[in-house]
Amino acid sequence: MLSRRLAVPLLTAALLLVGLIPAQAQPKPPITIGFGMALTGGLAPIGKAALLAMQIWEEEINAKGGILGRPVKLVFYDDQSNPATVPGIYTKLLDVDKVDVAVSGYATNMVAPALPIMMQRKKTFLALFGLAVNTEFKYPNYFSMTPTGGPNPKQSFAEGFFEVGMAQNPKPQTLAIVGADAEFPHNAMQGARELAKKHGLKIVYDQTYPPATSDYTPIMRAIQATNPDMVLVCSYPPDSVGIIRASHEIGLRTKLFGGGMVGLQSTAIKMQLGPLLNGIVDYDFWLPVGSFATPEALAFLAKYQAKAQGAGVDVLGYYLPPFAYSYMQILQAAIEGAGSLDQQKLADQLRTQTFKTVAGEVKFGPGGEWVAPRVLAVQFQGITGNDIEQFKDMKKIPILWPPALKTGDVVYPYTEAKK
Repeated sequence: MLSRRLAVPLLTAALLLVGLIPAQAQPKPPITIGFGMALTGGLAPIGKAALLAMQIWEEEINAKGGILGRPVKLVFYDDQSNPATVPGIYTKLLDVDKVDVAVSGYATNMVAPALPIMMQRKKTFLALFGLAVNTEFKYPNYFSMTPTGGPNPKQSFAEGFFEVGMAQNPKPQTLAIVGADAEFPHNAMQGARELAKKHGLKIVYDQTYPPATSDYTPIMRAIQATNPDMVLVCSYPPDSVGIIRASHEIGLRTKLFGGGMVGLQSTAIKMQLGPLLNGIVDYDFWLPVGSFATPEALAFLAKYQAKAQGAGVDVLGYYLPPFAYSYMQILQAAIEGAGSLDQQKLADQLRTQTFKTVAGEVKFGPGGEWVAPRVLAVQFQGITGNDIEQFKDMKKIPILWPPALKTGDVVYPYTEAKK
C-alpha cells in the first residue's frame, strides 16, 4: 500500500493530467505593434521624440492591464531616415516577427514605401505624418494621423502660408517654389502650385534639388535672381537648416519666406538657428496654447518633458509627440471597439468612429485623411539668442492663421521681419 505522503502527490498529478484540476493560468501573450522609426539620419531629432511618446503610452496602458486583457509590446527598427530600408523592415515585421498590428513610422518619405506592402497583405495601416500618401493608391484601409487633411491634403500643408501672404496690401504677385526631389516635397509642391493658381500668383521659380545636397547657396542665388514676392520651401530638417543659412548668406530679399520647412518645429534646430529664424513664416501642427492646451494634453506633455531630458530627445515636445501618443490612443480605441485584432474590424472602427486624443478630436474621412485640416501658420519673431527659454514663450512664435486660433500678427515683409 502506498503511504499517505506519496499517494497525495500522485493523485494530484493524475487529476492534473485528466484536467480535473486546472493548471496555473499562463500569462497571455502581448499584442505586438510593429513599425520602423527614424532613430538615426536627418529625421532622427523628430523620430526619436515620437518613439518616446509611444513608449509612454505603452508604459501607461500596460500599467492599466493592457488591451483586451493582454499587455502591449512595441516592436520597432531604425529606418535610418532612409526610404530604401522601409520595405525590408515591414516585410520582417509581418513575416518574421508576425506582429499583430503594423503602423507607420514618422514622415511621408517613410510612409509611402510601406503602404504597398500593407496593401499586398490586406493589412489596416495607421500612418503618422504622411502627406497625401494615399492620393494615388486609394487604399480603403489606410488612415492618416496628420492634420493635413480635408478634401485637398496637398494644399492644406501650405494653405496658411498663402492666406497670410494674400492678406497683405499690396498683395504679392510672384512666387518661388523649391524642395527636395522626394515624396513629401513633391506632394507639398503640387499643392502649392494649385494654391498659386487659385490666388493668381505667377510662379517664377519651380525646382527640386537632390536630397543629398549640402550646398544651398547656388539654389538661393538662383531664387533671388527671379526677385519673388514669396518663397515657399518644402524641405526636411537638414535641408531646412542649410537653406536658411544660405538665405542669410546671400541676403535674401522677399516679402514672405518659409511655408513648408520641416525641422523648424524641433527644439534642437530652433536653438541651433536662433535669430536666423526671425521673420520666417512656417507651418506647425500643435502648440501649448488656446484650445490645444487641454488638461489631458498638458498632463501628457509634463510626463514627456520629464523623460525627454534623460532620453536625449526634443526637450519641449510640442510638434510630433502629442500626435505619436494620440495615434496610439486611436489604435487602442479601435482594438477595444472591435473587440479583436481582426484587420477589417479595426479598419471599420477607424472609418466610423470619432476619437478623443491629447492632440484633439480626430475623425477620418475620404482617403483616410482627417475630415478637416488643422494646420497652423506661425512666424518666428524677436528671437535674440540660442537659449531654450525663449522657445517656450509663445509670443515669439505667434499663430497667424487660422483666424480662430490666431495669437498674433505677421511682421511683414520678411526683409524687415528678419532684422
